[in-house]
Amino acid sequence: MAADGKAALPDDDDDAGDWGPFGKPLFDDPSARALSRVGVVDVGSNSVRMVVFDGAARSPAYFYNEKIMCGLGKGLAQTGRLNPEGKERAVAALKRFSLLAKGMDIAPFTVVATAATREAEDGPEFQARVLRETGLKLHVIDGDEEARLSAQGVLLGWPDAKGIVCDIGGNSMELARIGNGRVGKRVSTPLGPFRLQQISADPKKRKAHIDTILEAAAREIRPEGDRIYLVGGSWRVIARLDMERRNYPLTVLHEYRMTPEGLLATLDWLQTTDLPALRGRTGTSAERMELVPLACEVLREMLRLLKPSEIDISAYGIREGLLFEQMPERLRARDPLIEAARMTELTQARIPGFGKKLFAFLEPIFKGAAEDRLRLIKAACLLHDTTWRAHPDYRAEACFDNATRANLGGLDHPGRVFLGLALLHRYKNSRSGSRMEPLFRLLSETDIQEAEALGKAMRFGAMFSIGDPSQAGELRWNQKKRQLTLALTEDGLGLFGEVAQARFAALALALKGQTKVVLKASE
Repeated sequence: MAADGKAALPDDDDDAGDWGPFGKPLFDDPSARALSRVGVVDVGSNSVRMVVFDGAARSPAYFYNEKIMCGLGKGLAQTGRLNPEGKERAVAALKRFSLLAKGMDIAPFTVVATAATREAEDGPEFQARVLRETGLKLHVIDGDEEARLSAQGVLLGWPDAKGIVCDIGGNSMELARIGNGRVGKRVSTPLGPFRLQQISADPKKRKAHIDTILEAAAREIRPEGDRIYLVGGSWRVIARLDMERRNYPLTVLHEYRMTPEGLLATLDWLQTTDLPALRGRTGTSAERMELVPLACEVLREMLRLLKPSEIDISAYGIREGLLFEQMPERLRARDPLIEAARMTELTQARIPGFGKKLFAFLEPIFKGAAEDRLRLIKAACLLHDTTWRAHPDYRAEACFDNATRANLGGLDHPGRVFLGLALLHRYKNSRSGSRMEPLFRLLSETDIQEAEALGKAMRFGAMFSIGDPSQAGELRWNQKKRQLTLALTEDGLGLFGEVAQARFAALALALKGQTKVVLKASE
C-alpha cells in the first residue's frame, strides 16, 4: 500500500518492478476463494482495454470494463512505427485508467502491451512516455507469452478445453495447443488484419501469403481435427454476424459454438452482404467492422488447412490469462460455474448456505444423473433465491435472464437455458407464453421436462423448511414404480401444510409420478 493508504500502482512501489507483469501474488493463501478488485489493462494493436475483476476468484466478475479503439498498430507494417493518432489516444486512455485505478483502490494494477508495442521501432519511446505521463509501467510481452496467456484465459472459463486456441489482434495472430488444463506448443504469426492491409490489394496474393504462414504454423501446432477456440475482437464480430445469419436466439458470445460448414456459409454470406447495415444491427463499431473482411480471409484458410471439428468462441483471453497465471492448482481445479453460483448466493440470497442443503435434500430425485447434469442442478440450487428482491410478478423472468445472460464460465448455451428454465419454474408453474420461448429451442424436449421438474423440486423444497429441509423430511424417487415418497419427521409433519402439499403434488406431476407421504418414525 502507498503511504496515503491508496493501492500502489506498479511504478509507485519500491520493489514493484521486480514482480513483472503479474504484480504481487494475489493468492498467498491456496484456499482463497474470493477476489479483491484486480485491474488489468491490455494495450493491443487495435484497442486499449481496462478490466477490473472482483467476486469469486475462480470465476471473476467484471466490476469495471472500458475499451478505447486506439489503432496503435495501424500502418505499422508499412512505417515500422506506432500510429501517431493511436499513440495520443492510447496515452489519454492510460491516463484515465491510472486515475480510475487509484479511485478504486486497485492493487495490483497490471498493464501489458502486445504486438504493436513490441514490434514498433518507437515502442521503447512509447513505454517511456506512458510511464512519464501516466505513472504506469508497460510490460511488453513477446508472441510466445501472448499465446500462452490467451490460452490460459480460455482455461479460466473453460477448464476442460482441449484443442487449439487462436487469438487474433490487429498485428498478430497467436496459436496455442491446450489440454488437461495446460498450455502446450504455441506460435505467433503476422496475420493480424493491420498487417494484411499492407500485403497486397490482390486477394489471390493475400491468400497465398496467408497459406504460407498458416502451413508453417500447422507444422508446429500439428492440428488433428481439433476444436478451435477463437479469442479476439475480430473473431467475436464474425461470431455475432453468424448469429445474425442464423437468427440465433441467445446473443451471448462466450461458448457460442459453430460447425465448419455453418461458419463457411456465414463467410460466403458476408461477401455479398451490406456490412454497414450489419454493423448497425449488431452494434459493432466502425473500427472493428473495417477489419472483418481480412479476418474472414484468415478464418476461411484456417478452416481449410486446420480442418477443425468445431469452432468455439471464448470471451476470455489475455486479461483473464493474467489472472489464471496467479491461481494455485487448488483454485484452478475448482468448477467456475459452482464458484460463481456460490459467490452469488453468498452476496444476494436471503439465507446464504441454504442452497447446499436444498441440493442435498433434492439429490435423491436425480439419482443416476450424469455429472454434467448434477453440476447444473447444484448451480440451480445455489442460485434459486438470488433474485428475491425483484418484483414478484417479474421474479421468474429475472431468474431466467440472470442465468442465460450472466458472465459465467464453464457453461455452454444449452446449459444456460436449462439453468434459466429451471429457475423460472422455481417461481412459476407455467412457461406458456413466456417471452423467452425462442430460447427453449436450444433444448431437447427431454431437457425441457427435466428443467421443469428441477424447478418444481426447488419450488417445493425451498418453502418446505426454512432451516434445513432434510431435518423435516426425506425425498425418495422410485423410477421403476414412478413413485415420489416424502418421509416426514415430526417437525416435518407440522410443516407440510396446504401450500407445501400442492407444490409436492406439482413436483410429482412434473416427474410423471404418484405421491406417497409417510412418517419416518413409523417406518
